[in-house]
Amino acid sequence: MANVFPKWVNTIPIKVIVAIVLIKTAVVLGVTYYATPKYTRVGYAPTQPVAFSHALHAGQLEIDCRYCHTYVDRSEHSNVPTTQVCMTCHSMVRKDDPILAPVRDSYESGEPIPWVRVHKTPDYVYFNHSVHVNRGISCMECHGSVQEMDVVQHTKSFSMGFCLECHRNPEEYIRPPEEVYNLDWERPDTEEFKKEAVDFVHDWKVNPPPKLFWLSPLIDFI
Repeated sequence: MANVFPKWVNTIPIKVIVAIVLIKTAVVLGVTYYATPKYTRVGYAPTQPVAFSHALHAGQLEIDCRYCHTYVDRSEHSNVPTTQVCMTCHSMVRKDDPILAPVRDSYESGEPIPWVRVHKTPDYVYFNHSVHVNRGISCMECHGSVQEMDVVQHTKSFSMGFCLECHRNPEEYIRPPEEVYNLDWERPDTEEFKKEAVDFVHDWKVNPPPKLFWLSPLIDFI
């Protein structure tokens, strides 16, 4: 009896199985990589040219974030303070401290201090600082408790899932605008405040993004 199908058809099941295995392996490896600290930068705490302590300045001395990061509420970027800002205080306070020698050298030479960038969003993300802080999102939601850090580190993943967690439930993260820079503020666990948060989200049109159910498991890992 003649063969109905050519012999190469017999290899199709094997090829399908191999393709499925390869695809699954690629998906697992991809998800594993994009969810690891190496990619999300969680725990990254580089050594800076000047040992600047946020625990001292923002914590103990309670200096407002905007004193150094002057454009955070007016620009998409949160600027690194210039040497002139540092010298506003340190021309009088601890002005001969050896630790501050790079600051004095920068001030005299006009060359900026080569700070090492800590926080970085993925290339596909557009993040506007002023939009968030002016809508009641504190610096701490993304940067963590910087007022307790002697060395600033990357504490949040900045993954798409991290962003969507807030955007899907903004009333759980928003605080009164006047408390955005109060790093010691605690969210009241009252029905009245919860209602105020929901009303704020509605009045300021802080709308959560539409949920693409079939893409959600993948998006949350990116």
